[in-house]
Amino acid sequence: MMHETFVRTRFCETDALGHINNTSYFIYLEEARIEFFDLLGANMETQRWQFILASTKCDFMAQGYFKQNLVIQTWVSRVGTKSFTLNHKIKDTQTGKVIALGEAIVVYFNFDTQQSEPVPTELKEQLLEYHGAQAE
Repeated sequence: MMHETFVRTRFCETDALGHINNTSYFIYLEEARIEFFDLLGANMETQRWQFILASTKCDFMAQGYFKQNLVIQTWVSRVGTKSFTLNHKIKDTQTGKVIALGEAIVVYFNFDTQQSEPVPTELKEQLLEYHGAQAE
């Protein structure tokens, strides 16, 4: 199974060349992660937040532009003891062309103790529902 987030690019997300600025892609990936966590029923209160990024990357495959309608497809490629990996594919909704590929390693984290903790069983089961899906 895979989750989809839809974004329409704004003028402020483009650079002097008229392309989507490379930093904007990370905002899109963050939006997709937040929607995905919300879908899973994760606590979204910042005082009780339980996730941190250990790593994130984005590979740019094609140019994106102002007012382009995008879909960010998100799936889980790995579920470990204290972390999991999300993969993303950003595509133009009209042409289906892939414009970027993203990845995020997310750690389950206790901010009070400043330590990583094992991913709870219920969350792990939910993540596994999205494991192994491949975006088209």
